[in-house]
Amino acid sequence: MNKLISFLGIAAIATAAGCDCKDQQSAGGGADLGIKVSDWGKAPDGSPVQLYTLTDGKGMTVRLSNWGAIVQAIEVPDREGNIADVVLGFDSLDQYVADQTFQGAAIGRYGNRIGGAKFTLDGTEYKITDNENGNCLHGGTPGYHKMVWKAESINAVDAVGVKMTRLSPDGENGFPGNLNVSISFILDSQSELVIHYEAVSDKATPVNLTHHMYYNLTGSSKNSILGHELKMLANRMTPVDAALIPTGEITPVKGTPFDFQSAKQIGADIEAADEQLKLGGGYDHNFVFEKADGQLRNQVTLHDPQSGRTMEILTTEPAIQFYSGNFMKGAIGKDSVPLAYRTGLCLETQHYPDSPNKVNFPSTILKQGDKYESTTILRFSAK
Repeated sequence: MNKLISFLGIAAIATAAGCDCKDQQSAGGGADLGIKVSDWGKAPDGSPVQLYTLTDGKGMTVRLSNWGAIVQAIEVPDREGNIADVVLGFDSLDQYVADQTFQGAAIGRYGNRIGGAKFTLDGTEYKITDNENGNCLHGGTPGYHKMVWKAESINAVDAVGVKMTRLSPDGENGFPGNLNVSISFILDSQSELVIHYEAVSDKATPVNLTHHMYYNLTGSSKNSILGHELKMLANRMTPVDAALIPTGEITPVKGTPFDFQSAKQIGADIEAADEQLKLGGGYDHNFVFEKADGQLRNQVTLHDPQSGRTMEILTTEPAIQFYSGNFMKGAIGKDSVPLAYRTGLCLETQHYPDSPNKVNFPSTILKQGDKYESTTILRFSAK
């Protein structure tokens, strides 16, 4: 993995944002790896938007865009070799522009919720965007997923990818500091998608970057995710109040419906008579990893017994938000299939929600001149 991360400093082979590189094809450094860059329309401000297609030559394809640094698709084979898309979303750019459910989206400046849409830092109170019942969700409105990012293709010996960058200006959605952000997406030759985040700021500011893909390993958004088997090496969780803001407690999961330390079906306990499940309408909680020291660790395994597809999540983050698709309804997804209740789930690597207001939570404050770095790897296989 260290070699993979070193690719992030490689010279770009093409700058996509603003280029006239329609259907540009670049062979990857490896014989089977490749990048294709296609025009994908225009953002509301008229900026050109591209769609990138990364292939590993072994059946895995990743499509992403410089609109919102979204991951539009991840196609992987099942145990029989049948290839299907395991990420929910939309077919067109216009649908992503209109979307209010964060489909496939990059999340920033602060993933998850900040209670009261405010925090105090170095004696100054900052009021930030209230976009969810008096609280700030996923960095406020408009979030990073509603922005056009600069993009550069990456081409290395055994990996291809795209590096997205943007300046989040001082005061954007109320947050202090000019924050230079980059997200690099790297597809390697071992069916792994590396997502690497970096940021620096000229003022102290909260930073908690993540990604908001909705997964369905069956390969069809017509199917429920309740039969998926989930294992998380998380021995604690952070309970929430009625507004889904952490109470400040960090409680053991053992003996509760939140215990996924051994693999179990997502639907096994989701209807249990548990107050936290009632508050979230199912699982919509922050799970705390037992071992979290900033090192890259294999923390989560999601498996679909029907197809055999398996996704492992390796991360440097101390926690993950597991959302079981409790409020999905109405939107029309890919191939005109509705994105229905519990047909997708999110697993968002992160620091804890509302950390700027909880002194007992690990700090999310990026100090002036320091460098924020975070890595998450999605590793796919079938069995």
